[in-house]
Amino acid sequence: MNPLINKFKEYGEIPIDIEQQLLIVTKRQTKQKGDFFIKQGQSISSLFLIETGLVRSFFIKDDREINSWFGFEDSIMGAAMPLFYNEPSFENIQFLENSTYYYISSKDLNDLYKKSHEMSTIGRKIAEECCVIVAERAMSLQTESAEQRYNSLKIYKPDAIQRISLGHIASYLGVKAETLSRIRKK
Repeated sequence: MNPLINKFKEYGEIPIDIEQQLLIVTKRQTKQKGDFFIKQGQSISSLFLIETGLVRSFFIKDDREINSWFGFEDSIMGAAMPLFYNEPSFENIQFLENSTYYYISSKDLNDLYKKSHEMSTIGRKIAEECCVIVAERAMSLQTESAEQRYNSLKIYKPDAIQRISLGHIASYLGVKAETLSRIRKK
């Protein structure tokens, strides 16, 4: 079965005719480590779910890459500006491992929202969940130490420490690699 459709079903029921349309418009793709899902400035985007693999989202500031989030298997993701507003992305989404994912274009997704109240509700619930994740991340950056954020990452996704380079983790935590080494020694 299509993992993206299965994920949608976690948020609500999908009428049979809409599920049939989803089967037609969702696509499966494989990317190599280092490939990009989207680059800053691009405005074509999709909602996607990783079947196998790992991605990171990052910004470039003063010639430095700053990681903002990591995407793991079975999570719905996308670049917010192109997905919701058809505007150029301010972030880059890059594959950190060879990855297979399922995706639906924002155009096809919006067409289904218009056709189906159930799909529109599913979309709203996904957006609400994303808002909570962003709010939690903002609160974490403002109220927790880098060590607390590192420990949260280990609890939330224990295998992340083995799958993500220390440089990327340090950037995500907002610290230098040397500081992360000290945190890890504790």
